[in-house]
This record gives sequence, structure tokens and C-alpha cells, in this order.
Amino acid sequence: MIPEAALSDLKSMLGERLGTGKSDLSLHGRSETWHPEMPPDAVAYPLDTGEVAGIVAICARHAVPIIGWGAGTALEGHASAPRGGVTVDFRHMDAVLEVLTEDMLVRVQPGCTREALNTALRATGLMFPVDPGANASLGGMASTRASGTTAVRYGTMRDNVRGLEVVLADGRVIHTGTRARKSSAGYDLTGLFVGAEGTLGLITELTLQLHGIPEAVSAASCAFPDTGAAVETVVLAKQMGLAPARIEYVDRATVVILNAADDAGLPETPHLLLEFHGSDVAVAEQAARFGDLAEEAGAKGYDWATEAEARTRLWAMRHRAYHTILASRPGSTAIVTDVCVPVSKLGEAIGAAEADIAESPLRGPILGHVGDGNYHAILLVDGDDPGELAEAKRLSDAMVSHALELGGTATGEHGVGMGKLHLMEAEHGPAWDVMGAVKRALDPEGVMNPGKVVRQN
Repeated sequence: MIPEAALSDLKSMLGERLGTGKSDLSLHGRSETWHPEMPPDAVAYPLDTGEVAGIVAICARHAVPIIGWGAGTALEGHASAPRGGVTVDFRHMDAVLEVLTEDMLVRVQPGCTREALNTALRATGLMFPVDPGANASLGGMASTRASGTTAVRYGTMRDNVRGLEVVLADGRVIHTGTRARKSSAGYDLTGLFVGAEGTLGLITELTLQLHGIPEAVSAASCAFPDTGAAVETVVLAKQMGLAPARIEYVDRATVVILNAADDAGLPETPHLLLEFHGSDVAVAEQAARFGDLAEEAGAKGYDWATEAEARTRLWAMRHRAYHTILASRPGSTAIVTDVCVPVSKLGEAIGAAEADIAESPLRGPILGHVGDGNYHAILLVDGDDPGELAEAKRLSDAMVSHALELGGTATGEHGVGMGKLHLMEAEHGPAWDVMGAVKRALDPEGVMNPGKVVRQN
């Protein structure tokens, strides 16, 4: 429970913008996946950086945990409150502060979502390309080092965050990075906070890299005889210098579900879904060259579309895939794997995962960002069945163990949160202790999003 003195100070500062009602607390204790509800003791709704600093200073004085909250779309229990405390909801800090068109930069508050930002940019000819599927907040995307379908061409949040404003655990406000394209001045503090999941401080402003809206866009889908043929085609395409903006993989089980839910009409074999960006000539050339590679690998039905409606339909179906898969087993939740391996090892990794799932009583359709070597098995479980949860966790851990053997990682984009915490030592070894030392240096009382990312004291 929050000490009465801390609660009184917070109420004096925020008034009605401090929520303590049951429904408010419950909402901020939920996760998109299997994690149990862990609500905070209060929810703060700040209007600006000064209020965030004030909230953090009050909580620090009383050793009250502080958890950041964006859009609530995280998958690994990142914003759960296992020790109670105050959740800082950034919904009112959602402004696009400044568009620096000539430098192709933008300053935004953390509660601004990626879709809202791109709507604000429509008249500029610029876009922010990082697309995790969900309409996530940009502060949350930076905090989890998110990526998504377009990372194969435009990079992840790590590559597109130029600078940050951060409130530290003692209430100090710092700025990291500059508007310059490069710097050799000291430690990369921007990189430190991108992916820290709010365990080192709360992001209150971001400076982001923008990109030009492409002259031409085309999308394509093609069916492959097996996973190996699909992955081999991607590897060859990358070796030839082809640079699709998106290269997504969906396995047969996912195709069956999408056909049933969306009347997709796809052949029931593994597929690649692609998108090409560039000039009219470049897009046509790359699409044709990829089609030739796919045909040589035995692909059928290479369907190439330039019409906006067809592209939108294809990617809307892909972005809905997680919830569509959940709906295929009514009442289920999921443990979502997020391993990432070198692209050359992806076929082996997916093949091993498919074999493990086939021997299990659980269903686990697989899809992912094949151009980055990142795939997700959606392990469907009854959240009230301990046996199913245990089996899904066993499968997930086996996929991670295999990925680490192949030179990969436990999480390519979802982050650690609570769900991947037990895997950190196996992946990082002594480096995990170094992360803990950084955490203790910046947050000696352990108030910033406790229970996530680093070993707990």
C-alpha cells in the first residue's frame, strides 16, 4: 500500500487526475497475454514533464514503485505492478511537439501513438515507419525497443530514436542525444534507455527519425511448398541486395485460421507476405526479381498488387492475426514466443519449433518477421489450466534454448518484462549482472518498474 503521506502529496498535486477506483486499477494491472492481473495502488495522469518529475520525487521519498503506462499493448507483463505502487499513465501527454521537416525529425510526447503521429505528418511527405502492428504509444515502443513488420528496411526503435527526455528515479530530468546525425561525445545514454522498459527512468519526450513516404508501394503474397523453401528465398533475396519493406511469414496453421476468419482464399501452405517501397521502376523491378526467386523455390500464386485497397486488406489481415488466432480457440489466452536468430538459421529454428508443437497437445500457429529472423509461436492455452500453462512455458523455453544455441535471442522485439526474466541469465551470463549494476546506480532504491528486466535483490 502507498503510505498515506505519499498519497496525500500526490492528491495535492494531481487532484482528480489521481485514480484509485477499482476499475481504473484493474485496467492498469492487465496484460495482453497470459499474465495474471497485478494492479497498482493508484494511477497518475500527468500533463507535462514537471508533473512527472514531481510524481517520481514523491514516490522516491516514500520508496513507492513507479510504473510507466502507454497504450497497454505490451505482451510480457511490462506494465504490471507486482509490488503495487503508482502507475503513470501518459494518455494526456500525447502531443506532436515539433516537426523538423528539413532534418526529417519530430519531437513527440510519450503518449502519442504511431498512428496519430503519421496522421499528423500527412501534409509533410514524411512518415514514421516502425510498425509493431498494435497502435502502441511511442514511449512504450521506445521502452521495449519495439520493431515489427517494417524493421527489415527501416530498422527498429533503436535505429529511429535520436534523443530522449527522461525523468530519473530521483526526479531529475535529463536529455540524451542531439539532433545531429552522429556524435562521439560520451556514453550512448539514448541507447541505454531505449529498451530499458522503464526500469531506469520514465521517458517524457522523444526525438524520432522520419523517412520519406515512398513514391510507389506494392504488396505481394506467395505460397511455398514448405518453410525451408520460403526461408531460402528470403536469404537469397537479401544476398542479391533486394530490400523489401516487409517480409512476413505465416505457417500453414495460420493460413487455415486466416482463411476461415477473413475469407482470405490462400492456398493452405506456408506463405510469405511482402511489400516493396521505392520509385515506380525500382518497385516493379524488385517485385519481379523476388517473384523469379520464389518461382525457382517452388512457390505458387505470386500475387503482386499496387492498389492501395488490396495492400491495406493484406496488412490489416496480418496485423489482426494475433487476435484472429486467439479467437480460433474461444476463451483462450496465449504465451507468445519472440525468438530471433540469424536469418540463415531461421528455417532450422522454425522446423524445430514445429516439431515440438506437433508432439504437444497444444496448438501453436507460427508467424513472424522472416527478414529479421524473428518468429512468434502463438501457444494457445486455457489460462485457468495450470497444466496447459506449464506445457506452453516448456515449449517456449525450449524454443529459446534452441535459439541461443543458434546465436539468437529470447526476444527480438517484445522485450523482457516479467515473462522472459528467467531467461536473461542464460542469454547474457555475467553481462546480466552488469545490467543490474547500472540499475542500482540509477535507481538505488529499486522503485522504477520493479520485477522487470534485471535480477531482483
